[in-house]
Amino acid sequence: LVLLRFESMKIYSALAAVRHLLERGTVCPGQTLIDSSSGIYAYALALACHRYGMRCHIVASTTVDATTLAQLEVLGATVEQVRPSRNLKLDQELRVRRVREILAERPGHHWMRQYHDDVHYLGYQEVADRIAAEFPAVPLTVVGGVGSGASTGGIVERLRVTVPSVRLVGVQPFGSVTFGSQDHHDPEAIIAGIGSSIVFDNVRHHLYDTVHWLDFTHAMSGAVALLREHAVFAGLSTGAGYLTATYEARRHPDRLHLVIGADTGHRYVERVFARHA
Repeated sequence: LVLLRFESMKIYSALAAVRHLLERGTVCPGQTLIDSSSGIYAYALALACHRYGMRCHIVASTTVDATTLAQLEVLGATVEQVRPSRNLKLDQELRVRRVREILAERPGHHWMRQYHDDVHYLGYQEVADRIAAEFPAVPLTVVGGVGSGASTGGIVERLRVTVPSVRLVGVQPFGSVTFGSQDHHDPEAIIAGIGSSIVFDNVRHHLYDTVHWLDFTHAMSGAVALLREHAVFAGLSTGAGYLTATYEARRHPDRLHLVIGADTGHRYVERVFARHA
């Protein structure tokens, strides 16, 4: 079992997307790029905008913590958070609604549409090429949380160009519509970055061989186990992926299982790690 660890995974996606849009003339230097985010993509887009001389506006989830907000502001992004909501569905709906309101007021802004625009797949080709170079001729299974679908889908689509036998295992929280678990309630369902209460066009369902559903408690136990057993301080989606991969590895010991670790554990200090202090 191998962990593909990122400080912030979506940097690959955002950098490639912004660069591609500039090269095509879809956007121009100095223009404002806007999107909704639970935190990881917001940070990545702010970095990409800072690098390429763009303005950035984020409509943020209530899950975005003070540390991330401070980094966004240092990078020059403007941020507004939606009001606290009862559940993930309402949080996402409020964010998308607010983005639409801003676009109606400022039509010159460009909506990045990380959930729907497949330009976000491009950056993961580089990640896939590095994986292929590191693990040639190895039976490989990629395990990762499914949010927008671009990271797991983009990596595996690229890998299968040369090795069609690469397997993809997706991880979902209960309550997500992405693979049909919206009727199964988990009171602590918000695991930032995976699952959704709305349909995402960027999820290519046919790419996934298996999907595992985990509740908040199991994702938390996976994140805590990573820290205790491997000194890896990672977020809930990584913890969920790690727990899933250990199960899959026991069932398929002949394959290398690569877990996508999308972010660090800093924004989960209070909700996850403090509960085990």
